[in-house]
Amino acid sequence: MSLQTPSKIRMLQRKLYRKAKDEPEYRFYLLYDKIYREDMLAHAYDLAKANRGAPGVDGQTFEEIEAQGLEKWLAEIRNELHTKRYKPQPVRRVMIPKPGGGERPLGIPTIRDRVVQTAAKLVLEPIFEADLEPCAYGYRPKRSAQDAVRKVHKFLCQGYTDVVDADLSKYFDKIPHRELMQCVARRIVDREVLRLIKMWLKAPVDERDEKGNRRMTGGRKSSCGTPQGGVASPMLANLYMNRFLKYWRITERGEVFQAQVVNYADDFVILTRGHAEGARNWTGKVMTCLGLTLNEAKTKLRDARRESFDFLGYTFGPQYYRKDGHWYLGAGPSKKSVARLRQKVNDVLVPGNKGAWPEVSNRLNSILRGWSSYFSYGTRLQAYRAVDNHVADRVRHFLRQRHHVSTRGTRTLASDVIFGSLGVLHLRRVHLGACP
Repeated sequence: MSLQTPSKIRMLQRKLYRKAKDEPEYRFYLLYDKIYREDMLAHAYDLAKANRGAPGVDGQTFEEIEAQGLEKWLAEIRNELHTKRYKPQPVRRVMIPKPGGGERPLGIPTIRDRVVQTAAKLVLEPIFEADLEPCAYGYRPKRSAQDAVRKVHKFLCQGYTDVVDADLSKYFDKIPHRELMQCVARRIVDREVLRLIKMWLKAPVDERDEKGNRRMTGGRKSSCGTPQGGVASPMLANLYMNRFLKYWRITERGEVFQAQVVNYADDFVILTRGHAEGARNWTGKVMTCLGLTLNEAKTKLRDARRESFDFLGYTFGPQYYRKDGHWYLGAGPSKKSVARLRQKVNDVLVPGNKGAWPEVSNRLNSILRGWSSYFSYGTRLQAYRAVDNHVADRVRHFLRQRHHVSTRGTRTLASDVIFGSLGVLHLRRVHLGACP
């Protein structure tokens, strides 16, 4: 869901961005009162609600807040901020599966804290945005992962084919607080804003084991990390990664290594013309100086003319053009991305799903449409065909079980029927431009 920014807030953001862009050494003060403006908090609440996040440690939901009176609830937050009595509650930690296996910790602040973080982000992001390097694409206005994918493919086609496929170990967990606050303070001198950010970084983390036993970690003694899931975390993570990207630029590593960097949050690749090893070694040393760790086991050197690598769900590398037999440097959905989509399809089409078919097909189409919207670049027909075949097979199996059909259903539930009268989205037709 996309919400239009109110004009007064948009005007403030433009002024802050323009000031920061025009005066790179300027340090901002008197920002705190902007954060607890009535319109700022109201818009922050709308944005938080649009993201549909889960409740924090207090269990409070958006429905409960609105039932008790939203205006009163926002007024209480505004008063706490104005009187400097606001203190964040602990962050609820849950573990979510990682696409490549294992689990990733996700920190869920309370709705109250998410609203305040969002309000602060609305004020601070334009200032930090003015300083970010152009090679960074993650969590930035008017930039996307697809833009980063296109840029990587463009550089490969320009001859930057010796690649450092980089991986940082637990980036969000390892960002050092002291150095991060130095990055913030380079632009922000408002003590109350700095205090807010410090409180979010030092907020205790509430963890529960399988038996429901509670354990509190983090807090004032913590010296590193910003929880994934916090509204302000991507902004702060971008700000710290910018130290590396800026140092790359001012030390002219691009010229030294004949290289280009493309960064998305904690994920990045370095594309060079024959200097991948030197770029990797230099990057490892700089990351160590920043208190970060380049994962040596997962960081690989690739010759994209002969072998593939994955970045942001896409696979880049040599591809074979069947019509005339020539090879080219292509980009398309990775096998892992297709496998994850298949699992999502399977999760919808489980026998226990008793929903009416229109409801099931709408849910299925929403997943397929979102996936195809992201994977709409590059060579994708083969991946789309694989997805179509899997979807047809799972829909056929699902409806056979539901209606107790004894046959395989290949005639009554042929692909033309599934992607026709049953209304399932056909990705190959999307590829050919027959569907929106």
